[in-house]
Amino acid sequence: MTVMQRSHGREPHDRTSTRRGLRAVALVALASVAFATAACASDSNPSSTSTGGAKATEIKAGLKVAFLPKQVNNPYFTTSDNGGKAAVEEFKGTYSETGPSEASPSAQVSYINTLSQQQTDVIAVSANDKDAICGALTEARSAGAKVVTFDSDTKPECRDLFINQATSEGIAANQIKLISAAVGPDGGKIAILSATANATNQNAWIELMKTELKKPEYSKLTLVDTVYGDDDDQKSFQEAQGLLAKHPDLKGIISPTTVGVAAAARYLSGSTYKGKVALTGLGTPNQMRAFVTDGTVKSFALWNPADLGYLTAYAGAALASGMITGKEGDTFKAGKLGQFTVGKDATVLLGDPFTFDSTNIATFNF
Repeated sequence: MTVMQRSHGREPHDRTSTRRGLRAVALVALASVAFATAACASDSNPSSTSTGGAKATEIKAGLKVAFLPKQVNNPYFTTSDNGGKAAVEEFKGTYSETGPSEASPSAQVSYINTLSQQQTDVIAVSANDKDAICGALTEARSAGAKVVTFDSDTKPECRDLFINQATSEGIAANQIKLISAAVGPDGGKIAILSATANATNQNAWIELMKTELKKPEYSKLTLVDTVYGDDDDQKSFQEAQGLLAKHPDLKGIISPTTVGVAAAARYLSGSTYKGKVALTGLGTPNQMRAFVTDGTVKSFALWNPADLGYLTAYAGAALASGMITGKEGDTFKAGKLGQFTVGKDATVLLGDPFTFDSTNIATFNF
């Protein structure tokens, strides 16, 4: 009806109105396009965190970070976890430590489940067994937690990052070099006192030590036995004692575990084998200082476990904040330690092992 009315005597006026109306609609449309374009430009800004493709540039405040060592009250892990605590305090997160008192393969599973239920943002774990905790870690990741292994890895598909204290090849080469120097040019029989039989890192090091021993310069060294002290002080002491009972002509012992090397040193220092059987391994300066001073041990190695925990915490925070995804080539800053790059198999390397001896051990306190 309205159209018919416009055709009776009011055509010029209606055409003008129509043209004005069309111009108004066009202006509104142009404004809408301009607004949408501006919004798209804003959304595509690299600094924006509202789009899935953008990366965050700062660590989120209030992240819940939990450290789960192989066992609590182990001096090595106390030091590494305290390093993690210092980092968490720096980026204003909430730190916690939990774990079993004994380093058995499946002992960590229930703790992982609890941390997942508590909606922990970052779970930092040193694996007692690469297989036993995989299922629990996978469920924790599905629930939203970022999983960072340190010191001892699990299967790569069960975690987001592994913080490696040093390359396995570097540790193995260092341990064989130190025992060779301690035993002397005549060589002889040596043995290994390890932690648990299932420890991923220990087993990797032992296999690489066997490979290292095949080199011509170590032809006079013969590996005759490998025993396991389960990272228990008393059992490690007894295993060291048992090695000498079984191999009275043993010339040296390698113990690539802080509990084992300290226990073996304690046994040797009070026995007739002191000065006759060489000992090296991976230990902390505070544990080993007395044995270096009294001549039981010439040298041993380690990295700084506090730095290992510190780096682990920052790596987990970078993951949980969306700063990195764990792909090869990702970079992030770990506080006072500086910049790090994610390598192959989502691994971050702390650095090379450090050798402690009588010339430098007094300057360290951990």
